[in-house]
Amino acid sequence: MPVIGFLSSVGPADAPTLLAAFHKGLGEAGYFENKNVAIEYRWAENKNDRLPALARDLVEHHVAAIAAFGGPAPSLAAKAVTSAIPIVFRFGEDPVLLGLVASLNKPGGNITGVASLSVETGSKRLELIHQMVPGANSFAALVNPASPEQEAHAREWEKAAGALGIRLLVLNASSAREIEEAFAIMAQQKIEALVAAPDAFYFAQRHQLVALAARYRIPAIYHVRETVEAGGLMSYGPNIADGYRLAGVYLGRILKGEKPTDLPVQQSTRFEMVVNRKTAKALGLDVPTTLLVAADEVIE
Repeated sequence: MPVIGFLSSVGPADAPTLLAAFHKGLGEAGYFENKNVAIEYRWAENKNDRLPALARDLVEHHVAAIAAFGGPAPSLAAKAVTSAIPIVFRFGEDPVLLGLVASLNKPGGNITGVASLSVETGSKRLELIHQMVPGANSFAALVNPASPEQEAHAREWEKAAGALGIRLLVLNASSAREIEEAFAIMAQQKIEALVAAPDAFYFAQRHQLVALAARYRIPAIYHVRETVEAGGLMSYGPNIADGYRLAGVYLGRILKGEKPTDLPVQQSTRFEMVVNRKTAKALGLDVPTTLLVAADEVIE
């Protein structure tokens, strides 16, 4: 029975639906856990400094392939310890820019996967939250300084803010305490709306983000529907679960003998906007009809 190594920057309780989507993809390729494939799970629990040791542990277990999820950090850690074991990723950053693959069409080496190239959607999120609160002029962007693309996100938002004629305050936060401090600064600066960067840590901290946005009454937009399902106001971005499913299919194809170098990096094509009308009402907002019509789902 082949063994897959599952390396994640978050914890098992953070993403049960994403794990289910990964299993669904494996099933589509003909592999089912504990029937004809085994999976060794390694969770960093939002402590990325643990990833190198966890990746080495999987290599020492002689896994047939490694699934690296939760941002680019797991893929980078896995690449650092093996150039032979196939690695399949799912994240929102540019894998070429990160040096993981030579190109999207011809990855080269032992790594391929699914990318959503989320920097390009940053300006769209800022435009959407501006439509939600059209009278607002002071916005904040929350960025994780540990992200390899945090500067690119900041540039994209500042460019979009200039085009919209609004003030934008970029705040860094890479821990739960720093997220708390960032919201306190927003309150002091009288910030009227927030856009949060796409980040694995922010995904894991989505309940904290939602609670703070409610406490400070700050309308916020996120990159994944899961945050809106947790009570967030709105989201726009790729369907992450579908990305995990596609990665599962790739793992299955690799187990059948295909090589990562022959499997082009897939780009997420399913983008969706989700609006939580109940949260909007709690914030005293009337959701514009244009957003309701454009939304893929409205949570009542």
